[in-house]
Amino acid sequence: MGHPASSSVAAIYSLFILSAIPHCIAYELKANWTALLRVTASQELGQKIPDTLFGIFFEEINHAGAGGLWAELVSNRGFEAGGPNTPSNIDPWSIIGNESFISVSTDRTSCFERNKVALRMEVLCDSKGSIVCPQNGVGIYNPGYWGMNIEQGKIYKVILHVRSSESVTISVSLTSSDGLQKLASTNRLAAASDVSNWTKMEFLLQSEGTNSNSRLQLTTNKKGVIWFDQVSVMPLETYKGHGFRKELASMLEELKPRYMRFPGGCFVEGEWLRNAFRWRATIGSWEERPGHFGDVWMYWTDDGLGYFEFLQLAEDLGAFPIWVINNGISHNDEVDTTVISPFVQEILDGIEFARGSPDSTWGSARAAMGHPEPFQLNYVAIGNEDCGKKFYQGNYLKFYYAIKAAYPDINIISNCDGSSRQLDHPADLYDFHVYTSASNLFSMNTQFDHTSRTGPNVNKDSFVDNPFMMQFQVFVSEYAVTGSDAGTGSLLAALAEAGFLIGLERNSDVVQMASYAPLFVNANDRCWNPDAIVFNSWQQYGTPSYWVQHFFKESSGATLHPTTIQANASNSLVASAITWQSSVDNSDYLKIKFVNFGTDIMNGKVPNQNFFVQIVNFGNDIVNLKISVAGLQNAVNSVGSTMTVLTSSNLKDENSFEEPNKVVPIRTSLPNAGTQMDVVISPYSVTSFDLSLAQEEYRSAI
Repeated sequence: MGHPASSSVAAIYSLFILSAIPHCIAYELKANWTALLRVTASQELGQKIPDTLFGIFFEEINHAGAGGLWAELVSNRGFEAGGPNTPSNIDPWSIIGNESFISVSTDRTSCFERNKVALRMEVLCDSKGSIVCPQNGVGIYNPGYWGMNIEQGKIYKVILHVRSSESVTISVSLTSSDGLQKLASTNRLAAASDVSNWTKMEFLLQSEGTNSNSRLQLTTNKKGVIWFDQVSVMPLETYKGHGFRKELASMLEELKPRYMRFPGGCFVEGEWLRNAFRWRATIGSWEERPGHFGDVWMYWTDDGLGYFEFLQLAEDLGAFPIWVINNGISHNDEVDTTVISPFVQEILDGIEFARGSPDSTWGSARAAMGHPEPFQLNYVAIGNEDCGKKFYQGNYLKFYYAIKAAYPDINIISNCDGSSRQLDHPADLYDFHVYTSASNLFSMNTQFDHTSRTGPNVNKDSFVDNPFMMQFQVFVSEYAVTGSDAGTGSLLAALAEAGFLIGLERNSDVVQMASYAPLFVNANDRCWNPDAIVFNSWQQYGTPSYWVQHFFKESSGATLHPTTIQANASNSLVASAITWQSSVDNSDYLKIKFVNFGTDIMNGKVPNQNFFVQIVNFGNDIVNLKISVAGLQNAVNSVGSTMTVLTSSNLKDENSFEEPNKVVPIRTSLPNAGTQMDVVISPYSVTSFDLSLAQEEYRSAI
């Protein structure tokens, strides 16, 4: 973001300290050692950080979308998860009543052309006669994704499609998992003439109670045959009214992401291409979406969270979308470059869907879904972790030149890592992924220190003639501490990631974007550990890695300032400082961050880094730190200045549903705020100093 000359916008200086970086010197400290941190906060020496630096990466993994961010409560709502051949498995649907009363099976009689499977329910009992139905009837139920969270007073939109040759009486209920507690219910009666063809029933249910382990029931006590298909229950209240679970989407919003990369990850590729994410199958009416089996993470998705919804979510979050496309390559099969053209056209159509006018072929499909204005899709990543595969480069070039010919402003991202050697193909950015131990990730804060800054700006169309003349930008699209250091989300992992992010921030002249992975995990399906946000049907919490990202959410578009540390040891301290502007409180701030990567951590424990003026102590020793700030154009105001600390009593501490706030940032006032401060840094901590500056005209020299 820019730096207007008005005092109505807040400017913030942020300082970060990490080990082994050019402008942020690292030192090893012993117990109660002292250190001096110098910050040069003059505008002349500041460096603009890209507006794009920190964002989020969503992958359909761990039931992040299906049974998570997407608020649909019914699992396998179209009975398609068992496959196209019938009879098929209807899991997790099950019957209410025994087999002497009811029989269910699937057939291919649905009215939806791309979803032909429907459920046939034959009721053998009646309200009277030789076989009398139980008092509450018989039928089917769906428990959702490990239980539906139904809340008192909340309204739920229910849709089901029904067909029968006879009149029907159907009780639609939201109940406890055993069916004994009825939370909301309605009876739907229809004459035979009304349901002889497939009929859509749509209504609202308001819950009279709360149960986080609820289910949907469809019951009757009338003999006959009823077909059901495409059954949905959605809370009426969702994030910005677009179908996203409000609590989870709000946690994303709080990170202030500048971009959203989607929909994967390995989810884009599939183990086999037949199970890869195909955007065309995920747009239009939800009833017409065939869904698909994600064979990498091994679960079915109805694709209610489809290409359109991803674009909408990015827009709702105020982020720009980054679309990761399949380039004809999965984990196990590849399309030969000589026949890749249909795949290329599919992606060109997808870009038109996002960006085309409402009069264009695919732009009109978007408009029909309620979004006539184009989405701001300006970034496309060709493949995911496919560099080195047999047909990657050949396929990549086909996609690259076709996209550039039609949309020259779109930034193309290569899978190939250009940090260690020059790329041999054109790209605007290259992908960099890292999953490693805490100590390794902390040490990687210097990863991009020696990346060339001297590459000329040349016309990328001349790349073929000048293969070594391009300067590439880095996209760290996936990073995290994994393994024993991380557990399911430890303080140790978060500290190391903070240190790594300080390095990215310092090298933001070549690193354009960075995002943590994975973003979400449903606690009932942990395919991957750790993750930023953990949830179940009714609870959610951020891991320490999530909270560390809060320290960096103002970095994008900020100004980076030089910092130095003086201490009598090495390899443990890292720092950085930024100036940023806020339009929230109309105040100016100086923020400083510091990391102490102690000897014990260097032997297996990792330091953390935070956002604003922050200090991270990654050792088991207290650090007496003197902070000296020079070059400020505004005086420091102790009123409004704060200190924020992320720490815990044990490096392996984690948050949980029982203790969701065990490791979270704690903010307190800072009465001694000034350009000269003596502060005490707790062991194993990230500390942020937000120094409020007097209201004066502020103008950036950048």
